[in-house]
Amino acid sequence: MNLRALSKIASNCIQCPLHESRTNVVFGEGRIDADIMLIGEAPGKNEDETGKPFVGMSGKLLSEIISEAGLKRSDIYITSIVKCRPENNRNPRKLEYSKCINLYLSNQIELINPDVIGLLGNSAVYALIGKKNIKQIHGETYELNGRKYMALFHPAAALYSRALLPQLKKDMIKLSNAI
Repeated sequence: MNLRALSKIASNCIQCPLHESRTNVVFGEGRIDADIMLIGEAPGKNEDETGKPFVGMSGKLLSEIISEAGLKRSDIYITSIVKCRPENNRNPRKLEYSKCINLYLSNQIELINPDVIGLLGNSAVYALIGKKNIKQIHGETYELNGRKYMALFHPAAALYSRALLPQLKKDMIKLSNAI
């Protein structure tokens, strides 16, 4: 199995209710041998329309933060814990993210085999490493099943609360230094 084949399977997925309202599956994009993988919560409206991750306002901010950390977005693999947009941008439910993680995300991680995985926001952090309260654990690195994960604020949170932006930038630099 390779990423292209996995993406094709995901494009026809009907394993959870999220498929009912999606326009496009947002599988992920970036280097297939990336040292850094970023995993967000779920596609938003712009992502659902384009089929690409982080293309809206939070995506623009993420690109700026990546650049300021001395990285290139094209060198990173970016995806989410679910591949379809939840209605009204609600948080993905456990059934939804569990299915997506088991069917797709765990395979993406294995195929890409990144040195470090940045988890963007509470939902991604909780779904993948079982930790809560991003305000207390952001910037921390966790090892689980032989992989390094770092909790980071979601760029959307930094858009709503500009006070989080300097810390998100610092944490992205810390993530870049973890490879």
